[in-house]
Parts: sequence; structure tokens; C-alpha cells
Amino acid sequence: MLLRKARNFARQPAFVRAWFLPTWLLLGLSRALVLVVPFRRFAPWMGEAAGVASRVPLLDAEEEARALLVGKVVLLAAAHSPWEANCFATALAARALLGLHRIPYALHMGVAKDAADGGLMKAHAWVVAGRVRVTGGEGCDRYVVVGCFVGPPAR
Repeated sequence: MLLRKARNFARQPAFVRAWFLPTWLLLGLSRALVLVVPFRRFAPWMGEAAGVASRVPLLDAEEEARALLVGKVVLLAAAHSPWEANCFATALAARALLGLHRIPYALHMGVAKDAADGGLMKAHAWVVAGRVRVTGGEGCDRYVVVGCFVGPPAR
């Protein structure tokens, strides 16, 4: 089994192999941040607050390809983390990597009322870059955007 996992990892793009360990550590840091630091303290780091307006920054083909790789490495690292890498932690990690690579992004936060759970409110966070749903994009249409952060600043 370990040999199979090593072979699968070796088949990943060079970007994913190079960024796997830093992303894995970043996910742990993001999870700790969410658990320990009040939201208002790290919200300014998430990008420029855009209110409830859902924004999708435009990217060129190279930036979109890089955004796809960022999403791939974040999801792979999340799948192999011993801690809970929920949507918010993965969104923060993706935001950090996209910001590091100067790729415009929009980090959305939304809520939904789930009738199946007795009407409980559910929250979700996802990141988009151009046409790419970097993290948390599955099912984001079921959520109403309550906050959006964009960055880096437009060129």
C-alpha cells in the first residue's frame, strides 16, 4: 500500500510534489488559527472585504492553470492531514498560496438553512480564482454569500 501511495505521489505534477509539505503545514496552521484566534483579528489578512457581493476575478490561462494546481495540492494535503481540514481551513490555505503566487482570488463565506437537519444553519467557505473553483466549490450554490474577500489588489 505504501509503495502504491508513493507511486501515485510521484505521478503528481512537480508543483504538487514541491508544495505538498508546505501546504500540509499551512493547513495545520490554518486549522489552529481558526480554533484559537478570533475572526476579527485575522479577517483583514483574508483580503479586501467586498461585503456580500460575490466576485470572481478574471485570470489569464497561466494563472488559471496555477490556480488549478493550488486547489489540487490543498485538497491532497487536506486528505492526508491528521486534523480536521474543514472548508474554512482549506480556504485559508488556498488563499495563502494564491496570494503568494499573486493570483487574484475571491474567498467567499456563506450560510444555508438545512431543512434535513431540523433547520440548522450551516456555514461554508470556498475560494474561486477566475473560472476555477479552487476549494469548497462543490455545492456552493446552496449557500447565500454573507462575506467575500478579494485579493491581491487588481493589477
